[in-house]
Formats: sequence, structure tokens, C-alpha cells
Amino acid sequence: MVHSRTVRQRLDYGTTGLDVDLPDTGVTVIEPVYRPAAHDVHGTLLKAIRHPTDSAPLSALVKPGQRVVISVCDITRAQPRQECLKAMFEVLPHVQRADVTILIATGTHRVNTEAELERMLGRDIMNTCRVINHDSRDAGSLARVGRTSNGVEVYLNREWLAADVRITTGFVEPHFFAGFSGGPKMVAPGLAGLSTVLTLHDAERIGSPYATWGITEGNPIHDDVRAVAAMAPPHFAIDVALNRDQQITAAFAGNLFAEHRVACAHVKATAMRAVPAPFDVVVTTNSGYPLDQNLYQAVKGMSAAAQVVKDGGVIICAAECRDGLPAHGSYGAVLKSQPSPRALLDMIKAPGRPTQPDQWQVQVQAQVQLKASVQVKTHGLSHEEVRAAHFKPIDDVTDAVRDSLLRAGVSATLCVLPQGPQTIAYVSQE
Repeated sequence: MVHSRTVRQRLDYGTTGLDVDLPDTGVTVIEPVYRPAAHDVHGTLLKAIRHPTDSAPLSALVKPGQRVVISVCDITRAQPRQECLKAMFEVLPHVQRADVTILIATGTHRVNTEAELERMLGRDIMNTCRVINHDSRDAGSLARVGRTSNGVEVYLNREWLAADVRITTGFVEPHFFAGFSGGPKMVAPGLAGLSTVLTLHDAERIGSPYATWGITEGNPIHDDVRAVAAMAPPHFAIDVALNRDQQITAAFAGNLFAEHRVACAHVKATAMRAVPAPFDVVVTTNSGYPLDQNLYQAVKGMSAAAQVVKDGGVIICAAECRDGLPAHGSYGAVLKSQPSPRALLDMIKAPGRPTQPDQWQVQVQAQVQLKASVQVKTHGLSHEEVRAAHFKPIDDVTDAVRDSLLRAGVSATLCVLPQGPQTIAYVSQE
């Protein structure tokens, strides 16, 4: 497949995007069905909160003087936190801000800095509410809740458990092994202890063919996430859907499990796109900042591409990675422990081996790499660091696409996912 003429395509990359030149014919560009921002975002949120799914309105659930805890996403997620909190506070004029605790649902990620928290929440909320970073490794901040029927020992944040009223806020997008984000994930892994998260993300669950994009029911990870959340459920939940510009397009509220089902169906209709056959070369991203802030997160974009790449094909991933691997967590150490993706996967799946933090990302990465070779364009890592992570570093996406197509032959096919995992392409079985 050789083309002298090209067309320019903008990829989501960092905060500014990345322009690449692609063949002007024979390329398939797949993006979500575009949904414009809600005409009145504040009004959309208020309507959802005042007319919730399978729940009394929020204003009727909270009494003056009660301790309220609200779970919000950490800095790795593009959640419109301030908009959601502003609408919530408007319907709760009888609640004093001093009685409100904002819990940052970090899961196993690092705690967020003061500057990040101010950017996420705004100075007004920082000054008037308690703001606490969840720390999955701080045993003193956790309490045992019980054990699920599936054998998950459940440890959750004490602040969450002690509150009179618990509320989750999140946003729903396809997730590479939990099916969809938001909803119950704002409890677990968001507010769970490390041992609980390690069980939820063990090799057997991650290795299930049902632990993938767009599947919640029958997905062993999401099934267990719901079971954990049900042991200390929120009294109210809010989720939103976002477009490419990270603007709110729809809002859902009410009973955690009921509103999340509705939100997932809405997002699935937007994000899941069928293709007739797999491609030789797939270009992907990790949806730009904040989602592409490190290589660990960029595995999601690679996984999205793997759904539609041919066995033995090429995936080209553009992710800025301003936060490096990152330096925190165990992702880098796990990657360095073995010489190849096959060896990593064999190690992770070895019978009786205890689950290590972040091995789930390495497991998915290795599964992708056994299907296709992966090339990475990034500004945040050196070529040596990219190679140490078992990827092929590239400097120019345009050149990499041209070279990969030439090697694949005259009939080679090319797919581009400019928004990465915001679009989940899949090969139609029809």
C-alpha cells in the first residue's frame, strides 16, 4: 500500500494534539458518534439529581448535621468534578460544607498533590470541605467490611464507612478490563485497600475473555466490583457522559447500580463501533491529557487497538507520557523483571504466584504484544525507557505508518483511532 498523497489527521495527544499525515485513500478513521455538549450543563445535572433513577431525590436523603462523604476521581481522569459538586451543593442548601468530606478515589494510584487538588476541585471547595486522598496502602485508614461470596476480602476507606450519607460521582467510558468506568468503580477499586484491589485484579480475572471493553454482566472483575460496592453502597450516585472535548453530554443519577446501567447503555451506543475485518496497522492514542499522562495508562489505548488489529499486525500508539512510566507504583519494576512479553505473561500466570501491584496492566500489555508488535511515540520517555518497557520507540507517526504499510504489502489496511479508548472498535461477527 503506497500513497504519494496524504491527508492530515489530528490525534488526541497531551493537551495540544498531534498532527500526522496519512494516506488519503484506504484509511479507516473510527471515532465515537459525536454528541454535542449539553446546552445547559448545570440544568442537565440538576434535572438528573432532582429526578433520579430508582431513588428518592438527593435533597430528601440528607438531613442537616449528617456527615456526608463524596467520592470523586483522581487526577488521572477527566472528570468534571466542580460542575457535579456545584449542582449537588445547590440541592443541599441545608448541608454545611464543614460536614462534607471529599474523598479522592485514587485506587492504587499515588495521592494527588495540593496543586492538583486545587485544579480538580477549586479553591472554594478546598477551603470549605475536608479533602482526603484515599491511600490503599495505609492500613490505618482502612477497615474490613467482610468477604464476598466469590472470596474477595473487602477493605474500604474508614471515612467512607463512617459517613451518614455516602455519594459517588464519576463519568462513564469504556474500560479495557472492567467493561465500563464510573458507577461501582468509585467504591472499588477507588476506595478499596490494596489487598482487595489485588484480588479484584488477579491474573485469573484479568485473563478472562469476558474481562474486556463494554462487558459488565458476566465480567468477573465487574461482577466482583459490584459485589464489593454492595457491601457499603452509596446512598446516591451521579455519573456523566463526556465528548471528545471533555464536555458533559448527559447526566445520570440515583441508585448506583440502576443509574450506572442506564449510563453504560448510553455510552455503549456512542463508543462501540463495528468494523467488517481486522487491519494490518492500527494507529491509536490514549485520548490525550490527562489520560495519556503516563505509559501505564497508555496500555488502554493499545488494548483498544488490539481489538481490531490482525494477528501479527502493527499497533502504533501516540501518548505524551509527561509523567513517564510513572516513577511511582510497581509497573516499571514488573516490566524489568522479565526479558520479554511472553516471559512476563508466563510469570504473572504462574500457579500460586501472589498478585503484585500493577501486574494487571503488564498482563494486558503482554497479551496485546503477543498479538501484534507495538510502536510508541512519546515525548515523556527516552528511547531507552521505551525499549525497557518492551516497546519499539518511534519519533514520527507518519513515517512509522508508511514503513509499516510497506512491510505489510500492497493490500495492507490501516485503521486510526484518533481518540484511542474513547472509541472501541470491534470486528463484527456477522
